[in-house]
Amino acid sequence: MSESNSFLSRRRLLQSAGAVWLLSFSRTGMAASSHVVAVRIWPSSTYSRVTLESNTPLKYKQFTLSNPDRLVIDIENIHLNHVLKGVGELVLNNDPYIKNARVGQFDQQTVRLVLELKQPVAPRLFTLDPVAGIKNRLVVDLYPTSARVEEDDPLLALLEDYNKGDLERSQPAEAPLPGKAGRDRPIVIMLDPGHGGEDPGAIGKHKTREKDIVLSIARRLKAMIDKQPNMRAYMTRNEDVFIPLKVRVAKARKQRADLFISIHADAFTSRAARGSSVFALSTKGATSTAARYLAQTQNESDLIGGVSRSGDRYLDHTMFDMVQSLTINDSLKFGKEVLTRLGRINHLHKRSVDQAGFAVLKAPDIPSILVETAFISNLEEERKLRTSAFQQKVAESILAGIKAYFANGAAIARK
Repeated sequence: MSESNSFLSRRRLLQSAGAVWLLSFSRTGMAASSHVVAVRIWPSSTYSRVTLESNTPLKYKQFTLSNPDRLVIDIENIHLNHVLKGVGELVLNNDPYIKNARVGQFDQQTVRLVLELKQPVAPRLFTLDPVAGIKNRLVVDLYPTSARVEEDDPLLALLEDYNKGDLERSQPAEAPLPGKAGRDRPIVIMLDPGHGGEDPGAIGKHKTREKDIVLSIARRLKAMIDKQPNMRAYMTRNEDVFIPLKVRVAKARKQRADLFISIHADAFTSRAARGSSVFALSTKGATSTAARYLAQTQNESDLIGGVSRSGDRYLDHTMFDMVQSLTINDSLKFGKEVLTRLGRINHLHKRSVDQAGFAVLKAPDIPSILVETAFISNLEEERKLRTSAFQQKVAESILAGIKAYFANGAAIARK
């Protein structure tokens, strides 16, 4: 899919079962004033997000009230329209954080949005410039303030560190889990369904969204892995929520994963393009033009999904170079095993593991691969991706690749 066509498709199809939304278009003659063209609410167990999209940047002020708990947002230089008036209808009963929403014209130039809350929250508001066909956005993220027991999922704490710009400092090199993976302890595998929330990923002709397909495949794969006596799987996301790329990597490192598998179903300019592919990280440039383009589009997920400019300031460090070089070699071996198994259920787009600078594969100490299950832009492969049978075959193939990798004496992730 061309860059422009991809952006347009993403913009047109932001709506989902996981988000409720309203959309409008600016009327002629209103270009000089701010005009809210869409409102979307993305509820999740980790945090809830409200997005207001406007033809011009929005200026706002915020404050909180108690008894009951409310977040009040005054948006300047706009007038109430039917999109804003419908915000109350967007709140779902199962939203963990938002009880209801109401809006009114506070004064001639100010619209007041009131979010009544089910629990105290730590609100995080920021604006985003236009990207990928999406106009200016005001983003309202609602995080819980009550302390949570992390148990097996440190995601909330990692997001908090990321938002403070402290993710890198909170991610020192972890000591490896004791024992040999698969023999003395379970093999720990992090599954990463690509995209989510505001970022739908690639979209097929029949409106199949990448983020939905890969989440379904990852859930199937997790269920199969957890049935293995010597394996345990975790997921970077298990619902329709946006997670920054670096937080996905950080979660894998926090769990001291032995493998990281990012699952995707991308698109191309020609609908004739088809087949499965596997990618590994390259720190020395892409091994093909296609791999370079794919890495560029995948790395745009943060811009489309929406991260604030004050997000984590993650830097690559030369001290990791030697470790990462060894890890990439392991990634290539692992990728080859998965690619071989995928070739038994689907045409292969390329018969070797390709490489490029994928941000989500940059854990210096965890063999990591990105699996392009099929081309969602290909009509036949889009149809297959929608079927339970093909999703199951993809999950089974990845699991078979995992088993083969360890059976062949894999070098475990170097911590």
